[in-house]
Amino acid sequence: MEGELLAITGPRLCERFPLRGVETSIGRSHDSHIRLDEPGIAWHHCVVQPVGERYRIADRRSGMGTFVNGKRIAEHMLEPGDQVSIGETVLLYREEPAAAQAGASPRQTLLRTCALQFLFRALASSNSSSVRAVVETQILRLIADMAPATGGAILLGDNPTELRAAAESRAGSDSRGPASKAISELAERVCREGPVADAATGCVAVPLYVRGAVAGVIAAQFPAATSAGLGEHADTLAAIATLGAIALETVRDMERLTAEKELLMERLNGSGPASGIVGASAPIQKLMQMVRRVAASDASVLLLGESGTGKEMVAHAIHRSSARAARPFVAINCAALTETLLESELFGHEKGAFTGATAQKKGKLEMAEGGTVFLDEIGELALPLQAKLLRVLQQREFERVGGTQVRKLDLRLIAATNRDLTGEIRRGAFREDLYHRLNVVSLQLPPLRDRSEDIPALAAYFLERCAARSARRVRGISPQALAHLMAYPWPGNVRELENAIERAVVLGESDMLLADDLPDTVLDSPTPQSPGALQASVAETKRQLILRAWEESRGDYKLAAAKLSIHPNSLIRLIRTLGIRETLTGSI
Repeated sequence: MEGELLAITGPRLCERFPLRGVETSIGRSHDSHIRLDEPGIAWHHCVVQPVGERYRIADRRSGMGTFVNGKRIAEHMLEPGDQVSIGETVLLYREEPAAAQAGASPRQTLLRTCALQFLFRALASSNSSSVRAVVETQILRLIADMAPATGGAILLGDNPTELRAAAESRAGSDSRGPASKAISELAERVCREGPVADAATGCVAVPLYVRGAVAGVIAAQFPAATSAGLGEHADTLAAIATLGAIALETVRDMERLTAEKELLMERLNGSGPASGIVGASAPIQKLMQMVRRVAASDASVLLLGESGTGKEMVAHAIHRSSARAARPFVAINCAALTETLLESELFGHEKGAFTGATAQKKGKLEMAEGGTVFLDEIGELALPLQAKLLRVLQQREFERVGGTQVRKLDLRLIAATNRDLTGEIRRGAFREDLYHRLNVVSLQLPPLRDRSEDIPALAAYFLERCAARSARRVRGISPQALAHLMAYPWPGNVRELENAIERAVVLGESDMLLADDLPDTVLDSPTPQSPGALQASVAETKRQLILRAWEESRGDYKLAAAKLSIHPNSLIRLIRTLGIRETLTGSI
């Protein structure tokens, strides 16, 4: 019986190695019949020997071993469809003639299915026309093993134009198959009608669907004697097309994920918008210089600044620039959890440590081993937990809640707060020794009002992000809107600016971000230009209406807001913006 080995993966992909009834050696040796020059392959790795009408493969005590269908073997009688794995190379064993395989077992069919998947992936991922031609030939040979096809073609493309070009480019590559013109016509019909079986020519063509859209066509020609069974052949091709579509979808997903990974890596390794720290003002440049200097060491860092200034982003930037960048970054909000839950979150717990502890749980500190832990709102940490955290910083070890085993810990700690910790120490709410442990290096983050020149760049950055998330196209920010953004003091800092831009994108209807799209708090802030007569008149009218409503409600701001038909919070903001708080206090 004639036999052959077909490389379906590895450096010699798609090469055929006829066995021809003689002993065939495989290995790294230059005199091997099948030479595999890969690391780990033995000089004389294995041998394929004829045994009567069959072939036996025997391992020559190689270090890596020889595997057949995933199992390591010393020797094995080969059957059609067997897959021989040697290093990175997988060889598919086939027998000729194809007609002898018509009654293939389910196991052989399954192995052929795997081979088709490998070959379709190779076809979709190859950029070389010569390689694609070889792979296509091997796929058509496997198809011929399952149905009596005399020729065929595999075209990849998303529309009739691309499929026509693919058909023309392969003209003459397979003289047994249908002509280029016939293939083009079949492909166009498939795009319009779906699977096509043409009894006049004996041709069958089926689509390759990827995510519901045509991504290619498989066409095959059958002899006239079998044209009556074209429906059955169409079913076979449709099943093969399903396998091919899965392979194509996998390749496309991998390409998409690879592109996304490269984009993310570029952002992570870049600067500015990649980290969310946007701006070229002097305070920001000074801060980023300190970040780069601090990242080189493992010293604890204390980030100080108002709420919304981007303390977690700075912590991320320090981690990414440090030697621990490949290890985990774990953020914990100390203000979001009760004392009991926070202790369990930090240190973990043993099974049965307290009611509800039905299983052992690792804490965030343990999960961040080798990396960085960011403790946000450290000023909210309860005194008992402060003592335990101090021990972790001093001894670099901890115990789970309810446990007795001391566990070593290797991590870097970054803490952040918007509180005055020295004031907290004076009133006994924060441990002085913990403060000095945390405050090895402190970084003061500037509020947005101290770097107003960064507002246009920040607004443009947030606009791009929010527009992408909302699937809206917004070309830019109008000059009037930008004037209001520049005039507003931003007590909530960068976070408040981001929220204002997101609100404007969600509620806006124009392709430009307009002043009317901004929150009332931003619009009520006086612009830096001198107010004109109309603007001054409007402000005075607002002032008089608020004073009248305040007097009628006898100082009840909720009732006054109801009389003005606005939200109480909006009334408070207007009072602050118009500067009439003292007037209202004196009128009660």
